[in-house]
Amino acid sequence: MSTSKNSVSKENKINYILYLADTTLILSHRNSEWCGHAPIIEQDIALTNIALDLLGQARNFYQYAAELIGNNATEDSLAYLRIENEYKNLLLTELPNDDWGNTVLRQFYFSVYQFYLYQQLQKSDDEQLVAIANKAIKEVSYHVRWSGEWVVRLGDGTKESHQRMLNAIENLKNYLGEMFIAADYETAMNIDLNTIQKQWDEKVTSVFAEATLPLPKNIFNHIGGKTGVHTEYLGYILTEMQYLQRTYPNAVW
Repeated sequence: MSTSKNSVSKENKINYILYLADTTLILSHRNSEWCGHAPIIEQDIALTNIALDLLGQARNFYQYAAELIGNNATEDSLAYLRIENEYKNLLLTELPNDDWGNTVLRQFYFSVYQFYLYQQLQKSDDEQLVAIANKAIKEVSYHVRWSGEWVVRLGDGTKESHQRMLNAIENLKNYLGEMFIAADYETAMNIDLNTIQKQWDEKVTSVFAEATLPLPKNIFNHIGGKTGVHTEYLGYILTEMQYLQRTYPNAVW
């Protein structure tokens, strides 16, 4: 993969970086909603730490985007002072948590995608993207392992846990395809989504086999998040997430 600074327009680069930032930020916020509510205290801490990892990745992307945008843009203004249709996150990340099985399956789906994506970014001509990917891929490797172990534990567990995973597969199946359907800015960045999808399919198939779970079938691909068309859920997330900044503009600690 090559994302030469000279061959990619500034607009496409900014949009792509915001896509990466928004997606990790929104999933971080969703995961943080489990803090103090997860079924096991150790896993409560684990998922909270994953949320913090994702937040750190989002900060790095926002800082880079702000540098490219200029005009006094900051990581905070990009995270807290934009409206729904300016966000480019995957629809998958804004869906409600539902139960524990739904949450860990979503994390597994996304983490596997993210792992292979960051592998590509490590080969980018953009030194800043390489640096962010190099730092983050260690975290994502743990996210894949943690969420994959939970998929197996629940899928191959009790009758109830298996059924909950079947429900989660059904709930999420129509939001998976968007990961692999390129927006214009992804095409401009030469992101090889076909290779990522093949790698993703192999990993998911392997873990689902161990978990005695069927692969999703009869999929309809909801899209729009990458270009600012979202579900109703994002508005509620932003209302909560942006409240303090909008109520007390320019407040600092």
